[in-house]
Amino acid sequence: MLNRRRPKEEKGAPKWMVTFSDLMTLILVFFILLFSMSVVDAEKFRAIADSFQQRQVLDFLPSAIEFETPREERGEQRKDPFDEGKFGEEQDVNMDELLEEVQEFLETNELTELISATRDDRGVVLVLQERTLFATAEADVLADAKPFLDKVGTLLVAIPNMVKVEGHTDSRPISTFRYPSNWELSGARASSVIRYLVDNHNLEPNRFIATGYGDTRPVMPNTTVENLQTNRRVVIVISDPAYDVEDTF
Repeated sequence: MLNRRRPKEEKGAPKWMVTFSDLMTLILVFFILLFSMSVVDAEKFRAIADSFQQRQVLDFLPSAIEFETPREERGEQRKDPFDEGKFGEEQDVNMDELLEEVQEFLETNELTELISATRDDRGVVLVLQERTLFATAEADVLADAKPFLDKVGTLLVAIPNMVKVEGHTDSRPISTFRYPSNWELSGARASSVIRYLVDNHNLEPNRFIATGYGDTRPVMPNTTVENLQTNRRVVIVISDPAYDVEDTF
């Protein structure tokens, strides 16, 4: 009589249970990691935020996290906006705060009657009257205009913004050997301002655009002496990085 051996039964849990347990363990570890990464350490976050607030390169920009004490109580002095390095290289600037600083400079130096600073969608707009920069029917920068242009140049060294310089005249015709019409005169004046800034402040020429509008864009009717004087101007536009400078044409 044949003896049939029964298959040997393996002791312990089935093999599939081992794989299943490993899988469950890995899933548990995964969710624990997710949970640990989602918990923000408030102290570490505060320390990181404070380190950014203390960086000089961001000093001109408003901080997203306020200090517990104001700037004045911390003993920090307000810096001259025209100091080199104020804004930092390749650092976009807050255009509204830039306008405020320029206006303060104009008021301090009693230049508000000859130079105005405003803000529009193009950026910060400086309007310089002709008598501030040039002699009548000429395009050579006057000596009295150089201190202000030097301040503008120092400012432009510290920021990366594109700059457009516009020349404008009144409607009175001009016909000289150098300037056959107001087109040539207005273009030459815009170019003279750019040339002065580039030559004296080592600025990149490709940051500038010179445009001569002649008498085509008056701000006042050319009917009185005062209005004619107002229309003779040079406009310096420090472009907002969010605005396409080519759209100014």
